[in-house]
Amino acid sequence: MHPLGPSASSVVATRILGLDPGLRITGFGVIDKLGSQLRYVASGTIKTRDGALPGRLKTLLDGVREVVTTYQPDQAAVEIVFVNVNPQSTLLLGQARGAVICGAVSCEVPMSEYTALQIKQAVVGYGKARKEQVQHMVQRLLCLDQLPGPDAADALACAICHANSATDGAGLPAHGRRRAGRRLASI
Repeated sequence: MHPLGPSASSVVATRILGLDPGLRITGFGVIDKLGSQLRYVASGTIKTRDGALPGRLKTLLDGVREVVTTYQPDQAAVEIVFVNVNPQSTLLLGQARGAVICGAVSCEVPMSEYTALQIKQAVVGYGKARKEQVQHMVQRLLCLDQLPGPDAADALACAICHANSATDGAGLPAHGRRRAGRRLASI
């Protein structure tokens, strides 16, 4: 858990990592949740180069581990892969998703999964929203100065969806709690 603000010594936030898996580009977004407030921490992408699949998957695994090491999330959320018309594309995306999940859970970060419909519903209020609508709502909800890129926006939307999927008194799913007393010196 992470403190927010200079006088927040007894108030802690939960840090959430959102992941939008892709074999070429995987988006990540990190937010802090304190009560009903969400605060942007960071976002970006992990990109793989063309080449053999095992090397690309290792790039994703290592990239997620680096993000986890850098931002120390308490929980993570990932988008569930949809089945599309091309079975080969679906298989490759599933493998990328597996590498992304393994990157987080190998660092002992609890993982939750959400469908694209759930994520869009939570962020835009409409499960079939376009990418641009998701980007604009993420910008608005996190008070960002500029529009996040599409992959980072999808990852941030996944984190927002998780933050708003509260089932326990602290505002997060009970199965995802860990490291209760941990604090980070700077955010």
